Amino acid sequence: MGKSVWTEGISVKAHNALQGNVRTDVLVIGGGLCGILCAYELNRAGVDCLLVEAEEIAGGTTKNTTAKITSQHGLIYDSLLRSKGKSYAAGYLEANQRALEKYRTLSEQYDFDFEEKSAFVYSLRDRARIEREVQAVNTLGFPAEFAENLPLPFPTKGAVCFPHQAQCHPLKLIAQLAEELPIYEHTFVERIEDGMAETAHGSIAAKKIIVTTHFPFLNRHGSYFMKLYQHRSYVLALEHAPEVDGMYLDEAQDGLSFRNAGDLLLLGGGGHRTGQQGGGWRELEEFASSAYPDARITHRWAAQDCMSLDGIPYIGAYAPSTPNLYVASGFNKWGLTSSIAAAMILCDLIQGKQNDFAEIFRPDRRMIKPQMFRNAWTSTVNLLTPSRRRCTHLGCALKWNPQEHTWDCPCHGSRFEKDGTLIDNPAKRDARSCRK
Repeated sequence: MGKSVWTEGISVKAHNALQGNVRTDVLVIGGGLCGILCAYELNRAGVDCLLVEAEEIAGGTTKNTTAKITSQHGLIYDSLLRSKGKSYAAGYLEANQRALEKYRTLSEQYDFDFEEKSAFVYSLRDRARIEREVQAVNTLGFPAEFAENLPLPFPTKGAVCFPHQAQCHPLKLIAQLAEELPIYEHTFVERIEDGMAETAHGSIAAKKIIVTTHFPFLNRHGSYFMKLYQHRSYVLALEHAPEVDGMYLDEAQDGLSFRNAGDLLLLGGGGHRTGQQGGGWRELEEFASSAYPDARITHRWAAQDCMSLDGIPYIGAYAPSTPNLYVASGFNKWGLTSSIAAAMILCDLIQGKQNDFAEIFRPDRRMIKPQMFRNAWTSTVNLLTPSRRRCTHLGCALKWNPQEHTWDCPCHGSRFEKDGTLIDNPAKRDARSCRK
């Protein structure tokens, strides 16, 4: 698949695997950025906690991000105003702005290439939609602007500009935060029962548990297999390409994104639901050769994101029946901002404190959305599809991904190497059916 620009020249401290039985007040499961930030916030608050990671920290989704820190999550605010009202929309905006400010504060203590940039969502077709979004955000008290004449290699109908947003180097931040935290790597949690997390080489007794494993892995609670699907997107890093001085994203889900990282231009796009077909790197290569003929590809990688039903992450109690179990998932391609928002919310909830934004993100909010029925239909079709190659999560038929040479699950997004070795959850074990 290739490696992202963030993995070059970065050394993240290795941690021992769990051996034996331990106790802690709070267990965080998952060593991506969200889990690390949750442990960091709890540690700062004086809460006894530890973190476990099935492989190595920062080895999953975090290393494949485009690392944008922004409260501009597509064209979401006009929709939120109309569907959920001004108070809800304003709360979502403020929660993400506070997350941005938290990164700004962290940048005063840690060096992770934090750079203030404006963020833009542009449209190739619909100027009126852009204008409605600008008006909606202004209604919420934020100084969004309508922008034209963007430094992109094609004309647009305009863009929504959010000033004073940011971008960063996520692995530099994780490498420094992890130095201060109690962590076990290569410690796979096989099951959780009555406050006890069981692993192959020991158990962890915890009063409270936070699951930050990208896709929640406990199927008995919360119905996340109905409330989430996964989406893949692709990135090329180009040298000898222009400086765009900002972060740019097409309002269409199949559009392109742009941002600079040092001397490189990061070009994103080619996305598709995991297990289905899409443009992938081929689409990006064709665009780059036309738009930037003098550029050279230095890196290529792909990202996988959990998509919620309503565009809002799931942060809070894992399910109504699990009062001491918490979750953070469904970040909808905005993992950096959502990770730190989740860490601040969950740190408060763990301590029994009131949090102004917890109600907005609560995972058990009522949502009967068309996407839920599409998720159910996709799962039903693939469960009934005859195939020897099955996902070890819930048994869906796997689909071959010709660009990445992997077996992908169209139901919930698990991915496996050609020989069946597990790559991405929610599956928890290899798919032996894929082996020749």
